[in-house]
Amino acid sequence: MELKVLDVCVARGGVPVLEGLTFEVAAGQALVLRGPNGVGKTTLLRTLAGLQPPLTGEVIYPEDSGAYASHADGIKAQLSVTENLAFWGDVHGADVPDAVFAAFDLEDLRDRLAGTLSAGQKRRLGLARLGVIGRKVLFLDEPTVSLDGFSVKMFARWLQGSHLAAGGIAVIATHIDLGIDAPELELAPFKAAPDARDGADEAFL
Repeated sequence: MELKVLDVCVARGGVPVLEGLTFEVAAGQALVLRGPNGVGKTTLLRTLAGLQPPLTGEVIYPEDSGAYASHADGIKAQLSVTENLAFWGDVHGADVPDAVFAAFDLEDLRDRLAGTLSAGQKRRLGLARLGVIGRKVLFLDEPTVSLDGFSVKMFARWLQGSHLAAGGIAVIATHIDLGIDAPELELAPFKAAPDARDGADEAFL
């Protein structure tokens, strides 16, 4: 399994923001996207995940193997931690591995209502979904928002030791060093040329 991105151009609101992107990520590998705010990291991730089409080029990976995780935690406040994970398991036809609770430091929170959790605990619960849904190709947009240093290391340990070690793939937009073994792709050089925007006002980018 691998992810192939071939001469892709992505757009925000119909306006090209990144162009000429070509790269591959093999099974068991991650790629970290770097670039200033507004360069198009989220737009690229959404395009790779199939949530919007590229203007040009191809994105190739096995069908139904991708998942996009945004800044939103995607949890139901009225459900417990266990019930939230079971909900996502049901959606994807998967059981909740017991190891997920330990991997994301949720063992003592199993019966707590998600709405009573701290911001960091909610984020860990949101990320724990990734260990339940069984998708091999993860597109992660600032996954460590609201996490303290200990929790960042915990997430990186799960990503490297569980997801990637099992042959998974991850493309991650982040401003911090996750401490994982992964090459980085600076997106600024792929910023779309002004003439590709048909004179659009950059204030809207």
